[in-house]
Amino acid sequence: MTKRSQTADVTGLGLSAQAFGRVAGEHPRGRFVLKLYVSGMTPRSRRAIDNLQALCAEHLAGRYDLEIIDIYQQPALAKAAQIVAVPTLVKKLPPPLRRVIGDLSDPGRVLLAMGVVPETGHQK
Repeated sequence: MTKRSQTADVTGLGLSAQAFGRVAGEHPRGRFVLKLYVSGMTPRSRRAIDNLQALCAEHLAGRYDLEIIDIYQQPALAKAAQIVAVPTLVKKLPPPLRRVIGDLSDPGRVLLAMGVVPETGHQK
């Protein structure tokens, strides 16, 4: 019987099964793990960051982890994640993994891709 490495990526999400279980167990309400790949501080990258931060503040307050990755500073991370265009948002958790390419200026499209159901607090 062979022993599996605890750090092996058996989930397909860039996480070991143990790390995936830990993250999922810690956040039963559906914590979002997001990575935004950008190319420096270009206007398009800045818009994507601003748009995503606004969406997260409004719809995921207290329920998300966001990592912003500059592909110029960390090209190996972009290569490992198979990023071919920037800005690209990658939703790692909760499953399924999703990608959104662009400046994230269409909130409905981004929320739909992330599987977020907007709360309807006030009806007009």
